[in-house]
Amino acid sequence: MRLPPAIIPHTEEVLREILRFTGPADVALSRYFRENPKLGGRERGVIAEAVYGLLRNKSVYTNFAESGVGPMMRRMALLGLTDTVSVESIAGLSEEEVAWLNRTAQIDRNKLPLAMRANLPPWLLDKLIARDGEEAAMAMAEALNQPAPLDLRVNLIKSNRDAVMAELLAAPILVEATPYSPLGLRVMKKPALQNLPLFKDGAIEVQDEGSQLLAYIVGVKRGEMVVDFCAGAGGKTLALGAAMRNTGRLYAFDVSEKRLAKLKPRLARSGLSNVHPVLIAHENDAKVKRLAGKIDRVLVDAPCSGLGTLRRNPDMKWRQTVETVAEMHAKQVGILTSAARLVKAGGRLVYGTCSFLNEENEDVVSEFMQANSDFTLMPMHEVLEEQKIALEMGDYLKMLPQLHHTDGFFAAVLVRKK
Repeated sequence: MRLPPAIIPHTEEVLREILRFTGPADVALSRYFRENPKLGGRERGVIAEAVYGLLRNKSVYTNFAESGVGPMMRRMALLGLTDTVSVESIAGLSEEEVAWLNRTAQIDRNKLPLAMRANLPPWLLDKLIARDGEEAAMAMAEALNQPAPLDLRVNLIKSNRDAVMAELLAAPILVEATPYSPLGLRVMKKPALQNLPLFKDGAIEVQDEGSQLLAYIVGVKRGEMVVDFCAGAGGKTLALGAAMRNTGRLYAFDVSEKRLAKLKPRLARSGLSNVHPVLIAHENDAKVKRLAGKIDRVLVDAPCSGLGTLRRNPDMKWRQTVETVAEMHAKQVGILTSAARLVKAGGRLVYGTCSFLNEENEDVVSEFMQANSDFTLMPMHEVLEEQKIALEMGDYLKMLPQLHHTDGFFAAVLVRKK
């Protein structure tokens, strides 16, 4: 079935806005689809896929688009669309455009220069090569440029993994157990989850396996006082609340009212009553200070560059710079220092990011440790052993897409001396 000719100008228009990189691509796409309600489901799917394909492969597409005819943005849109569907599926192409698209389709992309194949900004590729060597850097780049699968976490308050798996397979939705998270499921395609009774009843939540592990290593127990310091829309908050078996008290702090508002419907579905969302003005808010020295476990899932999530958010690599990463480092040290004040003697502080850069990870932990001698590092292999998670790690948790098939995640566990 051929797509209507209008698909090309629609893709051009949304691309023009997204390539300004003034905000997240998914937000721009959602807004565009709301403003153009006549676009059908199939058209929306093709446009979204073409845009994400282009963001993943921008270096290659920009180079290819230097040849061809017509406006540059149309050429970029056509490359994205023909990588998503075939040339024959798109109506409204000139003979010249068809010939050009067929020529570019025959180029062996494996023979392109390294920088173009990596499809990463030069500053990031150089950083990875300097740290890991060319082969490892390219393996990571390749993994980051693949679309991510859909991971789910089973809510123990409502069900268990075997029961959920059986119900999904009966739907029929192709699904398998994740290798590391005891509550994780990986879905092979992208079904409309929000229509499933399992989702409506709160038995499942969308959460990457790496993110699920971050919640595990907090090691919460029933009846404890716990703080999720940068709760956001609450994926890890919900995982912590369920692990506490709906007992104790779990504070979900965040500086964004909008993000906490997104937690409310998820909380209602989850069946949890031990979660207390709290809007704070900043990390030194009085609401934070009054809990100083009283908390058993604190999770700091710090604001970061998000480069570990490039499989889902490919625009992030073009939006971040060396300068934004340096700014993140200072902010992360500040947030971790403030959160540490909450931890009681013998309590646990977990620092995590969805980044693979040392500046946001090991360097933050080491700077914090130098200034806070009352905290010691608990080696990650001990933490994972305690949680019965079969995963080889050293001092830190480092989940990588090319090795673990998750987003890029880092975590460190710090314990306040008794």
